[in-house]
Amino acid sequence: MALKVDILCTDAAHPVNTWLEHWAAANRRRAVIAIVRDDSELSGGDFLFLISCHQIVGRHVRQRYRHSLVIHASDLPRGRGWSPLAWAILEGANEVVVTMLNAEDALDSGDIWAQRRLCFDGTELHDEINSRLFDAEIALMDWALDHCDIATARAQVGEPSYYAKRKPADSEIDPARPLVEAFELLRVADPNRYPAFFEFRGQKYRIRIEKM
Repeated sequence: MALKVDILCTDAAHPVNTWLEHWAAANRRRAVIAIVRDDSELSGGDFLFLISCHQIVGRHVRQRYRHSLVIHASDLPRGRGWSPLAWAILEGANEVVVTMLNAEDALDSGDIWAQRRLCFDGTELHDEINSRLFDAEIALMDWALDHCDIATARAQVGEPSYYAKRKPADSEIDPARPLVEAFELLRVADPNRYPAFFEFRGQKYRIRIEKM
């Protein structure tokens, strides 16, 4: 009997949707998969994946599924909160852990099922960073279908830390400072949704960088 899998991704414009659509197509023989935008569309099933989800899904919804899972780009409990990969790169990190955990009422507090480690060389730009992250998320979703019914999740250990939600203003660059000081921000700024920008002589300018 086919599994029933729901994926809640609340942003239809998020680039991860392309990966989610390909994953749904690749797994159509083993699961009935729906990609939805609001928790009101969640009717229950075997797996619920919360991917780039900006809603807090309540326990009464999560209990409709055997497994309700979040994928979060930090080595939890460090780095709970919003946009952990972007914040980590801005802090100078070249290694990032991507974690699949149980969804709980408290943000990013659930037991951990599996992790993947991403290593960067410091030259990757936004689309390359995203591609590596989304590949890891897809691998963890595959792992979940294969292992969650036979494996055991482990509790988070250690003191948690938290990241704040990134705002459009966080992509502002000071034009008076050297370009090298802005490079990490240029790498992580989404050029379409949250572009890097600076203000000069009363005008705002968008910045986009590409590799030659």
